[in-house]
Amino acid sequence: MNHWVFQYIVFPGFIFTAVAGMLASWIDRKVTARVQWRQGPPILQPVYDFVKLMGKETIVPEGSHRAVFLLAPVVGLAGITVVGTMLGVAMLDHGSAFVGDLIVVIYMMTIPSLAVIIGGFASANPLASVGASREMKLVLAYELPFVLAILVPVIKAGAARGEMTIVLGELLAAQAGRPFIFHLSGLLAFLVAVLCMQAKLALV
Repeated sequence: MNHWVFQYIVFPGFIFTAVAGMLASWIDRKVTARVQWRQGPPILQPVYDFVKLMGKETIVPEGSHRAVFLLAPVVGLAGITVVGTMLGVAMLDHGSAFVGDLIVVIYMMTIPSLAVIIGGFASANPLASVGASREMKLVLAYELPFVLAILVPVIKAGAARGEMTIVLGELLAAQAGRPFIFHLSGLLAFLVAVLCMQAKLALV
């Protein structure tokens, strides 16, 4: 059973998350370059960056907590991989979701930010501590508006179905006819979520 889960869920979810992340990174850099009247990087630039990053030496600051400093990025990657897997499975098969998976996704999306905070404080570097403090303030600032924006489709799906639902598959199925973004509250929630996602991803 564990082998089946890894082969058909975890590994494809990791590949999907990696490819989607690289593609999103390329689109962001390409659009930024076009706005600034530049050509921008080729589509394989994220792959080149990844290969270059893998060849770099891992430097652990002196006086840092080595285990926490090295494990923080791994924990952040694991959290966002779980989110990518759950979202991908929910989009492909609405019936495969479980009750409360939306809450799990919201929790898992905070793990990368917490990993940045923990890794920064574990480095014993004053500049990294400033960055970790800034990240902590960002989390406190955007997390509540982001959750409130997510509650809008939950409430609307509940009104359409006659009962509240926090299942990703049911939320997607409830928008099959007319997506919630075409309602005023759905549009406002979408705009709030976009602004919060910029803070989550540290993008301008």
